[in-house]
Amino acid sequence: MTVEGKVSVIVPVYKVENYIHRCLSSIIQQTYANLEIILVNDGSPDNCGEIIEDYAQKDSRIKVIHKENGGLSDARNEGIKAVTGVYTMFIDSDDWVAKNLIETLLSLMIKHKTDIAQSSFYYAYDDQLLLDQRYFTENHQAMIYDNNQLMKALLKNEKVKNFAWAKLYKTELIKDIPFKKGILFEDVYWSYQVMSRAKSYLICDLPLYYYYQRKDSIVATYTSKSLDMIEGLRIRHQFINVRYPELIALSYQSILKHSLIHYDLLVRNFKINGRKKYRKEIERHLKENKQKLKEAARDEKELLFQFNLFLFHPYLKMVYLGLRKGLRALKMLPTPKGLVKIKRMNQHEVIG
Repeated sequence: MTVEGKVSVIVPVYKVENYIHRCLSSIIQQTYANLEIILVNDGSPDNCGEIIEDYAQKDSRIKVIHKENGGLSDARNEGIKAVTGVYTMFIDSDDWVAKNLIETLLSLMIKHKTDIAQSSFYYAYDDQLLLDQRYFTENHQAMIYDNNQLMKALLKNEKVKNFAWAKLYKTELIKDIPFKKGILFEDVYWSYQVMSRAKSYLICDLPLYYYYQRKDSIVATYTSKSLDMIEGLRIRHQFINVRYPELIALSYQSILKHSLIHYDLLVRNFKINGRKKYRKEIERHLKENKQKLKEAARDEKELLFQFNLFLFHPYLKMVYLGLRKGLRALKMLPTPKGLVKIKRMNQHEVIG
């Protein structure tokens, strides 16, 4: 039975004993107090189980669930089963949030009668915060999207990201949509299903979520499982083709962009078994859909140019990107707008 006004916060916990205190402190100290904090210990082999039990002893709002390791999706699904709030939020256990995150989103959500509310976010490093100023500012501006505008924004993946976190959902919207288990980039498989149900969506342009960036690079941690993202985009494409055919070009663009990125990552990761097979599969799919992809990218000149280079020879595109990077380093080409340093910070600082 859901409780009116209550916000359920789901935090999957796995091997984060160095970060969990920062995360939980930021949740416990929220200015909106009517919370249900659901901590799902996903079989963590470190001291996380004991740490979250200690928190539960001190705060009656905390529920602890212990389970065998099943991955992030499985942990979130267990958390959803335990939800009793009218609203639900996901926070990853190595991230943290501003103390007014929930109060801000909930008040805006109620005021504008939306189904989901999202804050913008910082990319948080150990010593600095970065903000993507192409899409976000530090203002308190609120933007309202209808369903079609929302799906378009999701496909563009600029202001509306596929991430499940930094968003406040009406629980009824998500309670019967489980995360797909056993995959990476599970949010890609989940978010479009949820967004397609939302009649209205709100974005608060104020960054209130701190998305922690660990030191391991995507190249260093890349595996064949990372290709789950492309599969998720293709499954989403089938959905878009049926439900939102007017947005099909954007879906093709998304598949093309990520396919080119993953092809390059496969080239650079010699350790991956079967990487040539995976590269050939990406190449085959892009060539089989060449005309549709070109048509979809006709207004995206840079993307179309890179795709044409790839079709001539995949390595030619990589040479072009390397040359462009070098020229930018020499300041012979302008650096595109993107992440901007906002401030330096202490590793254990919780910003409210």
